Amino acid sequence: MEYYEGLIKDTEFFTTAELAKKLKMNVQVITRKVQSGDIPAYKIGKDWRIPEQSVFEWLEKNSNSNDNSGNRGTITKMPGKPQKSSLQAKRTTRRYLLEYILAQFEPNKLYSAEEVTRTISRYHDDHQSVLREFVSEKMLERIDGNYRRCRGYRLSG
Repeated sequence: MEYYEGLIKDTEFFTTAELAKKLKMNVQVITRKVQSGDIPAYKIGKDWRIPEQSVFEWLEKNSNSNDNSGNRGTITKMPGKPQKSSLQAKRTTRRYLLEYILAQFEPNKLYSAEEVTRTISRYHDDHQSVLREFVSEKMLERIDGNYRRCRGYRLSG
């Protein structure tokens, strides 16, 4: 992981138990993947801390999006920023990653454009493309210059 200004402030860290719960996996499986280096993490005291960027990289590395069926292209990163993740082209992977970011927004709460940009930027370099995806997929709606998670949209899983 490459350091950049604000990395710690902008990064959410998960414990192995938190990540296992989020991914609906066994804690021991996540712990083994962290200990083997499959998922990059930091050991602080006796606990592991896994940066969200590592989770995205591991998910992308292990996705089945290498086949050509259902691909729509990749949303590319903005130049000049460290690459945090790319939204994979495969529809199911893309939706999972979009929903992962969308879960950071509370339902029925209005967010300013700056708040939305800041939140999306924690997970993806090209916040404008992700925001367009959110609106086109009816995940977020724009209301008087602000954004809100669409009331009718239900996260899968």
